[in-house]
Amino acid sequence: MPVSIRSIGTALPPTVIDQPHIRDVFRSQPDLGRLAPRLIGAVFDGAAIDTRHTVIAELGAEPTGVGGAPDAAPLSADGGPDDDAATPTFYDRAEGRILRPTTGTRNDVYVAESPDLFARAAEEALAGAAGITAADVTHVVTVSCTGFFAPGPDYLLVRRLGLPATTRRLHIGFMGCYGAFPALRSARDTCLADPDAVVLVVCAELCTLHLRSSDDPDAIIASSVFADGAAAAVVTARPAPAGETVLDLDVLETVLTPVGEDDMAWSIGDQGFDMVLSSYVPHIVEENIDDALVPLLAAEGVRVGDVTRWAVHPGGRSILDRVQQRLGLSDPQMAPSREVLRTRGNMSSATVLFILREHLVPDAVPVAAAVDVGLAGGAAAPTGAADVAPARERVCAMAFGPGLTVETSLLTRRVAA
Repeated sequence: MPVSIRSIGTALPPTVIDQPHIRDVFRSQPDLGRLAPRLIGAVFDGAAIDTRHTVIAELGAEPTGVGGAPDAAPLSADGGPDDDAATPTFYDRAEGRILRPTTGTRNDVYVAESPDLFARAAEEALAGAAGITAADVTHVVTVSCTGFFAPGPDYLLVRRLGLPATTRRLHIGFMGCYGAFPALRSARDTCLADPDAVVLVVCAELCTLHLRSSDDPDAIIASSVFADGAAAAVVTARPAPAGETVLDLDVLETVLTPVGEDDMAWSIGDQGFDMVLSSYVPHIVEENIDDALVPLLAAEGVRVGDVTRWAVHPGGRSILDRVQQRLGLSDPQMAPSREVLRTRGNMSSATVLFILREHLVPDAVPVAAAVDVGLAGGAAAPTGAADVAPARERVCAMAFGPGLTVETSLLTRRVAA
């Protein structure tokens, strides 16, 4: 009985961060040491990111009104200037200065902005799941590591989507970039226990709330890659309508690497959440990715070469480079991961669902010209496979997080009969 991802929905905040612009903002800060601006320039330029999204409107391009003229100053109820609305919180554009709001202030923005992202992604996922409506949802699993409130996003989704009051809820918090995998594992286990269950998994992260100016290399790396976004998946064992493309969740595994506990961490500070993301992380991933994949591939008796499609969490360009080189993956196989990084940045737990969504697109062609298309020893791809998508393809998804933890999943992309 396969448990499948039937659809994936995504949501992004409207403000777009242009990478060269935000690079110049960070390297022009007056509190930096002599060498920091050069490091910031190199790190931001080497991130392989063009744009990111943020809930912080202050970090966007220069605001303009009708015809490109500057926006008028906000007005209060009595028609005078609204001093509160005009007071910057994260970035003082007039002075070109990145501010240092407290953790409480940052979390207030999370409380205000995250519910809409959670809901929009969920609504899009439900709209894309043929034959399933909000009334069918039996379980909700939410994921986030960038803010807190209670009743939480799981509760708000039940209310906003009009789900039954008996909907079972679970929130997975503070696990970092691999948080979608425990959520999908929980959804799969639920559906195996109850084949009629429909689980709505929703990840939303507001990473940019915790960016700050610093000389610290870890903080500079974080500022160069992290972004905001949300993604949701509808997971069920209910049969899909004929012709629907689905992703079967075959196996999920987790592995702790022997080293890396001090190289990737996430803690709560007085001026936001503090990220430790050392430059050694790509090396740790490269040295341990083979061993991390052993239990996953062994469970299904497949080899790396049997996997056509890959969804590698883009913790950064260097991580993608190291994984590609170590596993011998082609540029087309890495393209979905690199494209999400280029246009969206690292949205922590939501990111891998953005990549998997690319693989869920109906009639997508295979990413390699000649591959085995099923289990180990399966038939080779037929002539013309580059033009006609095979009926079944293996997909490997992976993400990395504090620990250092490597979470992986083996999926089958197929068209329902």
